[in-house]
Amino acid sequence: MKVKDYLRSRQQSYRQTFKGVFGEYVLQDLAKFCRADESTFHTDARVEGIMQGRREVWLRISKHLNLSDEQLHKYFNPGGDTE
Repeated sequence: MKVKDYLRSRQQSYRQTFKGVFGEYVLQDLAKFCRADESTFHTDARVEGIMQGRREVWLRISKHLNLSDEQLHKYFNPGGDTE
């Protein structure tokens, strides 16, 4: 499968998973849990690392839901295969 086709398929899966009222409810919960709109700074490096990991998951979900096909391809495949 070509890179663009793979990313498009994966993006459609994310969108299907998080669509509708229940999907919105889950996204709201994940945004809070993953600190989508908050700093992950903490004086304890271990705690900060955990929060950074959560936020990384949120950013991945967000990118799949909000970026266009082209933007997603450039983000996950910078300078790589154009197919």
